[in-house]
Amino acid sequence: MTQVLVDVIADMRENDAIALAQRLLDGGAEPLTILDDCRTAMAIVGQRFQVGEYFLPELILAGEMMKDIAALVKPRLQQTHSVQKRATVVLGTVKGDIHDIGKDIVAFMSDVNGFEVHDLGVDVPAQTFVDKIATVKPDVVALSGFLTVVFASMKETVEAIGAVGLRDQVKIMIGGGTVDDTVRAYVGADAFGKDAMAAVALAKAWAA
Repeated sequence: MTQVLVDVIADMRENDAIALAQRLLDGGAEPLTILDDCRTAMAIVGQRFQVGEYFLPELILAGEMMKDIAALVKPRLQQTHSVQKRATVVLGTVKGDIHDIGKDIVAFMSDVNGFEVHDLGVDVPAQTFVDKIATVKPDVVALSGFLTVVFASMKETVEAIGAVGLRDQVKIMIGGGTVDDTVRAYVGADAFGKDAMAAVALAKAWAA
């Protein structure tokens, strides 16, 4: 772990974080190590948000830093790791929610772990999920929602998938905000991921 990189990300020092990530990569650092540092930093950001030290602007900035560092890491990762695509994932933030930080991290981590990812974006209606599932026939569907008020949208989406006979053909996970097993049961999903790495681990287990 590169503690300095973890610290500058967690402390919201955007320019320093991106410059340091670039120097580390240019100096031969393992791309996966940089990603691990980003995950560690994001966990710290999440903890600070939970205790009221950080607020939504900090979460947005952290997400932007992840995107910028990911743009540096991904080409290096593709050069050093030949990853065979293992399964297909369709994901998106459900109707009524425009938060994309967690979704974007799950999408990126799924991609670099060998999944073919179809990211539908934010505020995605149930029918859009249904149409995409019918088209690409994914193995995994991931529904994201940061706001508790969109748990009903998650449930509606799962029900819409079932209404057209596709529910038994996919594994569905949910994540974001205060999602827990009670919410999973209400929504009708197969599992929930407490963070991006948990989501990727679930997808790997399902694709095995």
